[in-house]
Amino acid sequence: MAAWAGEDGSAMEISHSVKERTISENSLVILLQGLHGHVTTVELRDESVAVGRITNVDAFMNIRLAEATYTDRTGHSSWLSELFVTGRNVRYIHIPDDVDITATIKTQLQLIHRVRTFGGRDKGRKEFLQQRGK
Repeated sequence: MAAWAGEDGSAMEISHSVKERTISENSLVILLQGLHGHVTTVELRDESVAVGRITNVDAFMNIRLAEATYTDRTGHSSWLSELFVTGRNVRYIHIPDDVDITATIKTQLQLIHRVRTFGGRDKGRKEFLQQRGK
């Protein structure tokens, strides 16, 4: 993972994998990746709920939460220092009210572009530049 500082000073992560960056760039998972450091609620398909601070979201919507409270469908709660939720088990993710969705997506796209063109124009990795006519 490559780490970058967001506009609010929080660290954001961008995957080194070309496949994951491409998936993120072309789906709304990029919004979830922009929630890095925010406390949010993740509802799971089995009707359980996890609330915690997002530390990582990959292109397959696998989510890592820190300082999480996990509540199963019977109402029993557990506190966990770290919780990993596989993307296939996610039903909903609550976007915090203080998050500007458009700005978050734009920032994440800029970070992906910065990683993709690392080293400047005509230097370093050129992954998809030929397809875009550059």
